[in-house]
Amino acid sequence: MLLHGSYQGSSFFDLLRHDYPHLLPFQHLPQLPAGVVQLPTPVPVATTVLALRYAEGVVMAGDRQATEGFEVSSRRIEKVYNADAHSVIAIAGVAGPCIEMVRLFQLEMEHYQKIEGETLAVDGKANRLALMVKQNLPAAFQGLIVIPIFAGYDVRLQQGRIFKYDVTGGRYEEQEFYATGSGGKDARSTLRKGFKKQLNREAALRLALEALIDASEIDVGTSGPDLARGIYPTVKIVTKEGIIDVSEPELHDVSAELLEALKG
Repeated sequence: MLLHGSYQGSSFFDLLRHDYPHLLPFQHLPQLPAGVVQLPTPVPVATTVLALRYAEGVVMAGDRQATEGFEVSSRRIEKVYNADAHSVIAIAGVAGPCIEMVRLFQLEMEHYQKIEGETLAVDGKANRLALMVKQNLPAAFQGLIVIPIFAGYDVRLQQGRIFKYDVTGGRYEEQEFYATGSGGKDARSTLRKGFKKQLNREAALRLALEALIDASEIDVGTSGPDLARGIYPTVKIVTKEGIIDVSEPELHDVSAELLEALKG
């Protein structure tokens, strides 16, 4: 349990940074020899994730595979998470630090709401996440790279919004779509070809799954839908009503149709 410190603001992340820096993630990294910028052993890496705007909000999706060197370390990893009632975060990079950052960001959102009695604005959420990515920069130099995508529904503007980040904490808003991870470039190619303004829900869901499938056809670190094992990408839809998790039956039907089309 945290004791009361000198920090009096509404940011849980700043509270830790100001009064309890030893509790922040990534503070106890192994000391590597001079000139070594990678960890000496492989660690699980999570890819690929994407987000795209549609008429009613944002669709965010991620495949379920994590790799460790040239091996598959997990076929069912979660890469897309709720941040709060109207925003989601997707992770690409080294799995452990990615998940720690997500948990800290979720606490940040919850802490702010309890202290201030209201939800942080979308721009504020995106800025808070940028600070966390920047905090991870020393770890990134040792190979523990975390690159998230953040998306949410802006109640004030009545539209979905998407933010991407670089390893230094730079924050950039995308107006249409974005994808990152080892298969991000391939996914973006598909999104670029199929994206249209004001897509409906069904078309946006189909395009998101098609982008992940196309990425999996080229990138060995990305997996597509596995109908035999019943493993499907994680897909969340954010609208003014909140966050909806797309059901496995719906994912199965759309995935099966797309995979069948590949045979032709």
